[in-house]
Amino acid sequence: MILDTLRELLFSPGSDQVKVLSPEDYKRRISNGNAVIIDVRTKREYLEGHIEGARNLDIFQTGKFQSQCELLNREQPVYIYCRSGNRSRRASKMLSRMGFKEIYDLKGGILNWY
Repeated sequence: MILDTLRELLFSPGSDQVKVLSPEDYKRRISNGNAVIIDVRTKREYLEGHIEGARNLDIFQTGKFQSQCELLNREQPVYIYCRSGNRSRRASKMLSRMGFKEIYDLKGGILNWY
């Protein structure tokens, strides 16, 4: 049952709550310093370099990822990214299904950041 729920969260269709932003728009929106930024890559990837202020919540640790996201304010905008955009797209869908209202995904991931 839990596995079915996780599959649904990971592979369900996209949502209107998820907006994919260009690096320029993403940078502008997080520039105030109050943004909730989530890096969904592995800890090793995160330690190799990340966006300043980002929290590392590894999407591959699905149960832990979901439980940590449960602690976040669903009404506050969330900015999410990964290496190239695939994992963050999956994570965005999960967050949307969890009831988050505003989710912003970095187009092309951190590879597109620099």
